[in-house]
Amino acid sequence: MNECDLMRIETRTAPKSLISERGMPSFGYFDGPVTSLGLEMFAYYDEMDKPASTLSRYFHYKQFQFVSVVTPHYIIGVSLADIRYAASAFCYLYDINKNRITETRWLKPLGLGYKLTPSPMEGIAEIAGQKGMMAFHLSKGVWSLSIDTLHIKAELTLSPPVLSLPMAMCNPTGYSGWTYTQKHNGLKPRGQLTINDEPQPLNMALASYDFSAGYMRRETSWRWACINAHTDDGVIGVNLAAGVNETGCNENVFWIHGERHLLGAVHFDFARISLGQKENKAVSGNKKRQIWRIYSHNGQVELAFKSLNCRQEKLNLLLLKTNFRQYIGHYSGYIIDNSGVKHIIDNVLGLAEDHFALW
Repeated sequence: MNECDLMRIETRTAPKSLISERGMPSFGYFDGPVTSLGLEMFAYYDEMDKPASTLSRYFHYKQFQFVSVVTPHYIIGVSLADIRYAASAFCYLYDINKNRITETRWLKPLGLGYKLTPSPMEGIAEIAGQKGMMAFHLSKGVWSLSIDTLHIKAELTLSPPVLSLPMAMCNPTGYSGWTYTQKHNGLKPRGQLTINDEPQPLNMALASYDFSAGYMRRETSWRWACINAHTDDGVIGVNLAAGVNETGCNENVFWIHGERHLLGAVHFDFARISLGQKENKAVSGNKKRQIWRIYSHNGQVELAFKSLNCRQEKLNLLLLKTNFRQYIGHYSGYIIDNSGVKHIIDNVLGLAEDHFALW
């Protein structure tokens, strides 16, 4: 492809507070995390330009955090979401050799038994109950993960490569909302990890995190792809998405040796219905494996994803709905970085997600 076809995306200095003194969010790509979201300063108005009520300010705000850890034998996915009416969390363990998922779930009502930090730089997000606990600790922008469940015991710090930057951006959402998203892939977990009472080596382990928050659309959906892998080119990280962060910026990014390359828009081409019919079964054999195509029009991204297994959850409470499917599978194809170098991705494990939410 021609150099003129490559994305040239400029970042701006990250503000200390996402919400300015004028009560408005700063939009665009940032060169690093914001220190605080500044929620108390947000001038929130409804669709008819009236100041939003106290209840609207509280219940319309949503936030979730997610960490993925990949080792040669296991994939761990940990999520905590605050949708104000309740908090939901899960911690799943995927056994690569057995193609099997085991998981722990938590559901807590109206702020009871959990907490989330509204800062992408500092604070604690945690949830606990009879099934165990999980927590994210943020200190000066560095993430740590604590897990204590039946199958997993973990105390891990997710260390980025030297000088590696996260993807941090904010977009307008709907008529008067906004969404801040911060992600970093290709991180090195350090610490202790025990699975089914067996200590796990971390020399080949990789990890990524996702911090997303804001006044999101009440009805929303997204498609998502995530890779943390060792390749012939070195350690790569990939985050691609469509459907939620596309009003001015997107959250698509590629890391190689920790160097961040912001990418343009991508499309997800897959058959949702046929995927849903197999969602409760481990999919094995090439003939049965569902295939996604993830690509960009300028040719910078061309990936095929073949699913192996799925962590899924459906909930229909009329006012609240979720149809969540996170797939584990293999990616193949290529990504061309912003220097014009083509990076081949050959049958590496990663995650793909299809999610609808009414919240």
